[in-house]
Amino acid sequence: MTGQDVVLVLLGAVALGGGVLCVTTRQIVHAALWLVVAFGGLAGSYLVLTAEFVAWVQVLVYVGAVVVLLLFGIMLTRAPIGPGDGLDSENRWVALVVAVATAALLVTTVVLGFGYAHKDVRAGGGSADALGSSLFRTWVLPFEVASVLLLAALVGAIVLSRTDIGPKDGD
Repeated sequence: MTGQDVVLVLLGAVALGGGVLCVTTRQIVHAALWLVVAFGGLAGSYLVLTAEFVAWVQVLVYVGAVVVLLLFGIMLTRAPIGPGDGLDSENRWVALVVAVATAALLVTTVVLGFGYAHKDVRAGGGSADALGSSLFRTWVLPFEVASVLLLAALVGAIVLSRTDIGPKDGD
């Protein structure tokens, strides 16, 4: 086991820990900050794997733009900032089933797609040209599906957090 492997495992543990803390904390702003830690661990992992372009995209797009968008969404929807029990919908078992099913789908997709995509990226040494070619030839449909899923999640979060949307008392 090399030093690079040890650093990669440690950064993976940081990313996993940040992700777990992000979904288990009761304070929504802390969840956004733990998301920054998880994204930072992923960016560090990309650097260790000599994919500098992907690491910088991770930092600029996800750490910079997505987390700021989430924080603005929190502020604009007037969500409570501190800890609150009103944010718990008591659907933990349903959420666990959905999370496990989503993880299984993602792992299956990575395992099935790893063979030929890995060869494409490694041929270019992780360069932006090889990555862009692989992304827009092989992974364009999953990339677009993920973007629509993120948009739907954002719209759903806004709708669920707004109290002025929905039936009024007496309707």
